[in-house]
Amino acid sequence: MKQMIRLMLVVALGMSTLAFAQSDRLSEAMQQRLAPVGTLCMEGEDCAAAPTAAASDEPRSGGEIYDAHCATCHAAGVAGAPIMGDADSWADVFARDIDEVYANAINGIGGMPAMGLCMNCSEEEIRVTVDYMIEQSQ
Repeated sequence: MKQMIRLMLVVALGMSTLAFAQSDRLSEAMQQRLAPVGTLCMEGEDCAAAPTAAASDEPRSGGEIYDAHCATCHAAGVAGAPIMGDADSWADVFARDIDEVYANAINGIGGMPAMGLCMNCSEEEIRVTVDYMIEQSQ
């Protein structure tokens, strides 16, 4: 009988150890899922001085910028954006002076944010992209 009790205690101890180990793994996995995706670095802090990838000296094409930044809205007409390739949805844009269209793309208009959220685009790259989109939509 004493052997049976000892065996039961050993089994119970082993199972509790296994349960705690599994609990630790589950807690660790949960902590990883709940961990912040990134960190905030304010100007003037040491982390803000980290080197950034050097941008190419070559300006990007209108097609490259469209694919990377503009297609999200202009492929589907999100928030009233004229749809790329659909001349009817661009009719209002075609009727405007091109400098006004450039200014709207650079400064934002309606639901479109300034620079179409391409914060690393130059104003010239935005103009080239506008020209590309208009050419593809006529």
